[in-house]
Amino acid sequence: MSPSGEVVASVSSALAILLVLLACVELGDAAAAVGVYRLIQYDLAGAPLGSRAATLNHHAAALPLPAGADLSRSALVAPLLDLPLSFLRDYLAEKKHLGGLLILLPTNLSAKNGEENNDDKGQPKRVLAELEKLLVHEEVPYPVYFAFHDDNFDNLLADIRKIASSGQPASASTGGYKLVVPSAEPRKVSSPTISNIQGWLPGLKGEGDAEQLPTIAIVANYDTFGAAPALSVGSDSNGSGAVALLEISRLFSRLYSNPKTRGKFNLLFGLTSGGPYNYNGTSKWLRSFDQRVRESIDYAICLNSVGSWSNDIWMHVSKPPENPYIKQIFEGFSDVSKEMGISVGIKQKKINVSNSRVAWEHEQFSRFRVTALTLSELSTPPEFLESTGGIYDTRESADVESVTKTVRLVSESLARHIYGLKGRNIDVFAENSSLAVNPHYIKSWLDLFSRTPRVAPFLQKNDPFIAALKKELSEHTADVHVQTDVLDGMLTFYDATKSTLNVYQVASVTFDLLFLLVLGSYLIVLFSFLVITTRGLDDLINIFRRPPSRKVKGA
Repeated sequence: MSPSGEVVASVSSALAILLVLLACVELGDAAAAVGVYRLIQYDLAGAPLGSRAATLNHHAAALPLPAGADLSRSALVAPLLDLPLSFLRDYLAEKKHLGGLLILLPTNLSAKNGEENNDDKGQPKRVLAELEKLLVHEEVPYPVYFAFHDDNFDNLLADIRKIASSGQPASASTGGYKLVVPSAEPRKVSSPTISNIQGWLPGLKGEGDAEQLPTIAIVANYDTFGAAPALSVGSDSNGSGAVALLEISRLFSRLYSNPKTRGKFNLLFGLTSGGPYNYNGTSKWLRSFDQRVRESIDYAICLNSVGSWSNDIWMHVSKPPENPYIKQIFEGFSDVSKEMGISVGIKQKKINVSNSRVAWEHEQFSRFRVTALTLSELSTPPEFLESTGGIYDTRESADVESVTKTVRLVSESLARHIYGLKGRNIDVFAENSSLAVNPHYIKSWLDLFSRTPRVAPFLQKNDPFIAALKKELSEHTADVHVQTDVLDGMLTFYDATKSTLNVYQVASVTFDLLFLLVLGSYLIVLFSFLVITTRGLDDLINIFRRPPSRKVKGA
């Protein structure tokens, strides 16, 4: 091999080693990849609300922060119970710049009342409810994500705080951790759909009876709204009401399957969508009925948040309690509740016809002049987009016993009205009988609801969950139908509800320079060694020696 060829071979070997080393350094940067859930982004009457950004690419910071800390190029990582709401309120009110926010949720939000302390750390669900209320009603100009707190995040926070203790915030010059969420620009959800599911149990007509039978409607909305759509399962609000409806339909289907025990009332079961949005689906559902069908409805019972009560439940109405229908229904509930050892209260809230906002589902019926009520554990009407199944409303928020009591209260009072059993000491759905309420059925459906996010714009009409509801209602009722429509109103929603967070450990510039210096020195020594062993010291010296200039002789 010629001298020049040997030198080229030496250089090629050195470059190969350099590339291998750089590749190893690059592969060592990634620390973890975690599933994260983005704060909802929507417009209300054209006003931007929620998180207005999705892409995150900043160094991580953690509480406590030094005085005067600049977070405009930092992503703050904060456990839920360590994040002061006053801090967020100040940043939002004063429009301070923040690179991003990652809120770590406790994996267990199920602290019962008896286990809670007076401070915030004993009340994660209450703190989370207040946080959601703040975030969904504000325009947040930076990306906000939720993730579940685990040991990996504990280690990450410890490292971040250790770096911060040096007195210098994490940056390109100091190193630390970098949080990256690669996400496309969120797009508007075009023509969001809502799906109402209905089923009938037709009553028994007498011979020669040409008149239409009266109808009693049992209704519950099943969708949710929360700060993170991908986490809003709404176990209590209103999974509990929907599950109660399914169990009531199952019980009465056993009675109505036999002509001898079929009542002279039609029973209409409706699982409605668009509940958080002014019960938009209920309004569309009622409008779809023929006027004769609406006029045949004696009254409607709407079930809302019935999964977390002990002794007191409320009957909310629009008409005065003295109204004959309202009085009759309330007396029926009261008689059964006394036997069960519970209390049913009644509260009237008149409808403001000039205001399109409705607080309860039964108010949509009242606007069509249909007598209706809402049965709920809530004593007061919730505000708009509140108590609609947020992140805090998990499986632990709804217990089987509460739903079971609700089912028995409604079913027993209905049966006594349908079969004329008022004043008689008869329990149609007595415990340990073939018609008893089934807690196992209730539990299995509560579990399914608690695993299924159901924010209407992201729950498509062909979603397996809607198919499952339709199939289940078909098992107990007839003429099951799914009505799909477009969600009306002043709301516009955006996609990109969940993503993957990549956590990178970043070395400081000082470390990079030192590493390059050491690596360069090593390569120089290696190169020199290869040249000396193959060609000798003189050739190495000649490589770096300036070649003599050549004079060109003139012609």
